[in-house]
Amino acid sequence: MRVAWKLFAVLTFFYAVLDVVYFLVGGEELGVIAIGLSALLALLIGYYLWFIDRRSGGVLPEDNDLGEISDSAGDLGFYSPHSWWPLPLGLSICTVGLGLIIGWWLTIIGVGALLISVIGFSLEYEKPSISTH
Repeated sequence: MRVAWKLFAVLTFFYAVLDVVYFLVGGEELGVIAIGLSALLALLIGYYLWFIDRRSGGVLPEDNDLGEISDSAGDLGFYSPHSWWPLPLGLSICTVGLGLIIGWWLTIIGVGALLISVIGFSLEYEKPSISTH
């Protein structure tokens, strides 16, 4: 596991140096931005792998040569069996996209609907705390 995050750390450094060299040589703006975003993406993935490595102690069940299938069994997370929130989320994103074509007024409406949809999708299974004071 340590090899993975170190590889992405090296990639981050490589893309950052490449971005500076490309900028100094006179590269176009879009190329500078694209290489910079590649460095940020490698940093994001490397940080995630480093964080998981730190939490798991560096040894995953997949890394054990003598490991059994049951070693990695257990809860993988909570997955919603049914949810209606992806529908308004997708429609809101389409409204924002159409608003960029048709007019800013539709974009503002779409962003408002998108904000409500993201909040609803994120907090779908949260229980409200009711105070009895």
